[in-house]
Amino acid sequence: MPVTSDVDVNPKADADADSSESASETGDELPINELFESLQGEGRLAGVPSVFVRTSGCNLRCWFCDSYHTSWEPTHATMSVAEIVAEVESYDADHVVLTGGEPLMHDAAVTLLEELDARGYHTTVETNGTVARDAPIDLASVSPKLASSTPTPEKDPTPDGNAGEWAERHEERRIDLDALATLVERYDFQLKFVVSEREDVTEITDLLGRIRDAAAVEIRDTDVLLMPEGATRERIAETRPVAAELSQEYGFRYTPRLHVTLWNDAPET
Repeated sequence: MPVTSDVDVNPKADADADSSESASETGDELPINELFESLQGEGRLAGVPSVFVRTSGCNLRCWFCDSYHTSWEPTHATMSVAEIVAEVESYDADHVVLTGGEPLMHDAAVTLLEELDARGYHTTVETNGTVARDAPIDLASVSPKLASSTPTPEKDPTPDGNAGEWAERHEERRIDLDALATLVERYDFQLKFVVSEREDVTEITDLLGRIRDAAAVEIRDTDVLLMPEGATRERIAETRPVAAELSQEYGFRYTPRLHVTLWNDAPET
């Protein structure tokens, strides 16, 4: 179900994204950009039929964001948790992916996860690792953002060339060791890094060491997934060999972007 065709489009929402309420309604409502059924395209559950609940709003601005209308120009419908659950129940899949944007920005995400858990759904939350919540999550798919994600004048996805305004904020916020340690300690997890070039692996191994030092649980190399950067088949073809080669060299796991392979950059996939 696309929810961006009949909504109040608010491209300026979450302009600052300094709190969980900046892109969210109060109470038990969430800003929903898309709600649809497809196949999970990434991570260790790739290929599993899933219902995707995509919230709008993000506290970061990756230049390569493949959900542009949840971050750079956020659009959404406001839906209550009850409405979201009813829509989820209209599909057959018993796996729900709460994604974004950054879904854990929103207080009502906890209520939604509690309601899904009560109904027996298996839930994955896709998060950038800067926010930790106390909620029932079956798999925390944590994707810390590397320095290569920071928007610059040379890597600017906006038509008006204003990405540079976000560079400092993004760089300051993109890594939160306390939140990362909490997420890996509290949940079954996977650490998923977007790879653009070989040089990214130096930062990945350094950050991985810092997370291991901060967290009171084991983080195995097989818990680390390298994913090629790109939202189109053409771009994935360029970055896939790098991610695959680094996975082999360092003992990490490679994850495809199955939805891009199957449907390119089509919405609701």
